[in-house]
Amino acid sequence: MSQPPLLSVEDLSVEFRTRSGTVRALEAISFAIARGETVGVVGESGSGKSVTAYTVMRLLDDAARITSGRIMFGGLDMLGADAGTLAELRGRELSMIFQNPRASLNPIRRVGQQIADVLLRHANVGAKEAGERAVALLAEVGIPEPSRRAKAYPFELSGGMCQRIGIAIALACRPALLIADEPTTGLDVTTQATIMDLVSELGRARGMATMLITHDLGLATERCDRVVVMHAGHVVEDAPTAALFAAPRHPYTARLFAATPRPGLALSEISTIPGGLPDLRRDDLPPCRFSTRCDRRRDACDAPPLPRVTHQGRLVACHNPL
Repeated sequence: MSQPPLLSVEDLSVEFRTRSGTVRALEAISFAIARGETVGVVGESGSGKSVTAYTVMRLLDDAARITSGRIMFGGLDMLGADAGTLAELRGRELSMIFQNPRASLNPIRRVGQQIADVLLRHANVGAKEAGERAVALLAEVGIPEPSRRAKAYPFELSGGMCQRIGIAIALACRPALLIADEPTTGLDVTTQATIMDLVSELGRARGMATMLITHDLGLATERCDRVVVMHAGHVVEDAPTAALFAAPRHPYTARLFAATPRPGLALSEISTIPGGLPDLRRDDLPPCRFSTRCDRRRDACDAPPLPRVTHQGRLVACHNPL
């Protein structure tokens, strides 16, 4: 019998109350991540990738409301868990690299101490050992002169350095699931490879699963076992990486690939995705939120429910797939 997934998200819907109306940010999204698996989540800005991550972490602000669905992590019902349980879980078993490193770091606390804080809270170590392990983590993520840098404040470091500090904090307790929201933002190509090699090594050595949110389809191709494609709060396709890139089945996925620069591709061969994301405050959003941009649209696309067709390990949410 196969093991249950480490993370299971089922029919999750999230909305935000704003002064100009209710934003239906996620609608009935479902996906799962197995232990040791790396799953990429891709899509345009505004597709719901980061909202999904914050919902899984239970870090949404007061304006957000989870209207339906279920999130199971290691057998725990995340939506039913109390604040104390979540506080114990985050940082130890479930960790996140945030997209904006400067906003996620405490500006008036030395970076080494910020890493040590996580270890003191979750790793059952003393202050001396926590400090030593913090310096070792800085070295692991490629920080030069880690002992000296550990004493620096975030404002004394570059954006790229701050991103590496955030990665060190996220990896400090070797979590079971790492959610990486654009983890290589602001890093040079060599450092990007170093960081992703470190994450991949942890995944292999400790069975750590990774949810990699990225705009970089090349990075997803190289590093992910499976890719989840999101558009306007929907999961439109979910497939093994090789199968998805060899033959995308959802029209949006195909358009996304066609709009992505690749080695050997001339500028004239890169096409744009027509139109834009729909206004998610509308009460009359169509069942398929890509239908107004799609050249394969037909009358059935206006009729709910939006189909989710699963075949050979991949899911396609489309009335007229490729």
